[in-house]
Amino acid sequence: MSRHLGLPDVDVVIATHDRPGLVREAIAAVVGQEYAGRVRCIVVFDRSAPDARLVRADNGDGRAVDVIENHRSPGLAGARNSGVLRGQGDLVAFCDDDDVWLPGKLDRQVRALLDGGPPTCVTGIEVDYAGTTTVRIPEPADLELRNLVRRRVMEAHPSTVVVRRPELLSTIGLVDEDIPGSYGEDFDWMIRAAGAGGFHVVPAPLVRVRWGGSQFSRQWATIAAAIDYGLAKHPAFRADRRAHARLLGRKAFALAALGDRTALRCAARTLRASPREPRAYLAALVALHVVRAERLLDLAHRRGRGI
Repeated sequence: MSRHLGLPDVDVVIATHDRPGLVREAIAAVVGQEYAGRVRCIVVFDRSAPDARLVRADNGDGRAVDVIENHRSPGLAGARNSGVLRGQGDLVAFCDDDDVWLPGKLDRQVRALLDGGPPTCVTGIEVDYAGTTTVRIPEPADLELRNLVRRRVMEAHPSTVVVRRPELLSTIGLVDEDIPGSYGEDFDWMIRAAGAGGFHVVPAPLVRVRWGGSQFSRQWATIAAAIDYGLAKHPAFRADRRAHARLLGRKAFALAALGDRTALRCAARTLRASPREPRAYLAALVALHVVRAERLLDLAHRRGRGI
């Protein structure tokens, strides 16, 4: 792998699907990073025609943009992996096509990784939703495996991740393409990263994350199936009652939003695992038609959180 000014080369994978304006903003923010090493942006078009106009050659400034198609399984997981395997950089980073890296992000993360220690580095985020901005910065303890499974740390967002390629391709592994609908593929990957050396944390909001346009936020059947997959895959969820209850509560909420008759039964299971799990009560309110799921989701997003 080549080195520019002695610094690691970085591949930045942006998976995209029908967001032509937003993806251009994401690319511009990556290319414009004040980092002295080489940065190669790999834009992966998933189930949509690649836009060759986005291609940018490295004209000696250490910046390039490649455009490829997702040649693996359709969906976000396959698209991310297509980008990872296309690159050769020492480090791999991810950015969602509707997010924007802020100045200083990449340089600060690379410097942290050059100090050794954990193979993965994350930062805080700014969550933009419906005209409000919420700053979320993870604490290092939040990203320990025992805490990560109890609470999906939203501030440890995939668009903040920079990881060393050797560990990504070995001890951590690629994104799991078997997860139903690729829902929660980032959380699954974070759990594996936590168990494979953990994280550096740059304690600053260095990515602007736009909420509200997610393809997943209201795909309730997919969400319920993906939760079942995660519970079966990761023993850490079943070993911790609170972690187990959190996922059961999310499943109960998804079933309630679908109008599924089993939602109240799932909410009851959640409460048996942990009576303190709030999602069980929210699911019951939705199942009993006291409040709409979309209303609760909107309220959570305004606080920079999910359900």
